[in-house]
Formats: sequence, structure tokens, C-alpha cells
Amino acid sequence: MADPGERGTLTIDDAVVDTIAAAALEEVDGIGGAARRVLGLAVGDDGGGRRPRTSSTVSGNGVAITATVAVDYPLPVTATVDRARAHTAVRVLELTGLSVVRVDVTVAALTTDHTRNRRELS
Repeated sequence: MADPGERGTLTIDDAVVDTIAAAALEEVDGIGGAARRVLGLAVGDDGGGRRPRTSSTVSGNGVAITATVAVDYPLPVTATVDRARAHTAVRVLELTGLSVVRVDVTVAALTTDHTRNRRELS
């Protein structure tokens, strides 16, 4: 087998990291997707099967990730987001080999059982 330096290069697109990061966020209890917002108003329902929105920027061997999520109420927001941030960094590193330099998370909504059930029945 050829020396690793002679085999060529591997480039991982931002969109691939976006998909991996969104899936990793969904693996964390209490984290879900939030409806898009226009002028601060939700377009659609929060939670209920929505995927967290992510945007990633790969630079060299590092990646910065921005995510918009919903957190299940009454979970503690800070602790839940800290778990989500750490888990996402680990999963992206495991699956891509890219070092995660930062994971910025915006909590756009709190979801309740009522919110999730209403979405599932629709």
C-alpha cells in the first residue's frame, strides 16, 4: 500500500459535517429541532421530529459548528446544551477526524410534551 502522503487528499465538505452534527445533536436526550422563525415568530411547530439546524465551516483540519435547537422543558437549558456541545464535538471527531474548534448553540425554543404530541398527531 502506498505511503499515506502519496495516496492523495481527502476533503470533507461543510454539508457533510452539517449532517453529522445534526445527527449527533439528535442523539442527546432533550435536544430537538426548532421551527424556523420570521420576525421572531415560529413558522410551523417546534420539536416533533424536526432536525436541529446546523451550519459548519471546515478550515484545514478544524471545523466550527453553529446549531439552532429546541430543548425539552423543564430540562436545565445550560446543562443540556453543554452535553449537546460536548457530544457533537466527540461524534464529529470520531466520524471525520476533524477537530471541532467550537460549537455555538442557539436555543430557539423550549418544547413540552404538549408541543411534541400536537406535532405527532398532525
